[in-house]
Amino acid sequence: MSEEEKFDGLFLTLAQQCRGIDPMMGALFSFLRRKTDFFSGATPQQIEATVMSHIRKQASIHEKQQAEKEKSEMKKRHKSNIVNKEEMGEVISASDDGSFDASEVPAKKSEAISAIEAKESAKDVPSKKENEDSDPKMEGNGGKTDKYVWTQTLSELTLTVPLPANTKSKEINCVISRQHLKVGLKGQAPIIDGELHKKVIVDDSFWTLEDGRELAIALQKDNKMEWWKCVVQGDAEIDTSKVQPENSKLDDLDSDTRQTVEKMMFDQRQKSMGLPTADEMKKQEMLK
Repeated sequence: MSEEEKFDGLFLTLAQQCRGIDPMMGALFSFLRRKTDFFSGATPQQIEATVMSHIRKQASIHEKQQAEKEKSEMKKRHKSNIVNKEEMGEVISASDDGSFDASEVPAKKSEAISAIEAKESAKDVPSKKENEDSDPKMEGNGGKTDKYVWTQTLSELTLTVPLPANTKSKEINCVISRQHLKVGLKGQAPIIDGELHKKVIVDDSFWTLEDGRELAIALQKDNKMEWWKCVVQGDAEIDTSKVQPENSKLDDLDSDTRQTVEKMMFDQRQKSMGLPTADEMKKQEMLK
């Protein structure tokens, strides 16, 4: 977890309870007025300068991120639109008298397009080995269904559920139980309604509405030493033997917990290959 993200859980809870940016900002400044010397220790001009400096800093970061995103999307569009002129047969040779025979172009283009389509079709058909060995990895060690996307760490799991634009918090019906999750809009059929793969800590789990179009649900795992195969029983499962937590996440753990996690990951890989786990290997060594 980065330094910037360490208070996200706290702020998500605040955002959920305030149900809006203005109430959230009001609560924040009310806290600063009542519990700190933020207002009494400086002039109004100094207070305004401090607040504006943070706003300008975050606005600048946001603009840079948006610019990078747009640049990346533009590159993708540009790349997809590039057509090799030689393959498309757009180069027409002039005859000795300087004239051009444009009738050559359609035939050349047709041949080139057929060749390109054949190449693309070949790319789209994976080999048997690719089907066996390559498994698309979802970012965040999670998965995707037709109703939601989810990611996980050892301690928590996050779902993102798309909603109709301009959805209001009061329209949402989200019930998090010990081992059951129900999500939907009031007066409509539930989007999610089923038994969770494992148990969660209800008091530490919460939801928040983001931009009026997505519902983010944070579930705190009861057992913080195992990976979930899925969120709701019956939904598509992932192969937990291929889960790879970020190095930074492992570095955040104390030595004992890290050893436990690394052992668990080793055992998962061994089981997926039909090999003995660490404990089974020790027993075999003792019997020799």
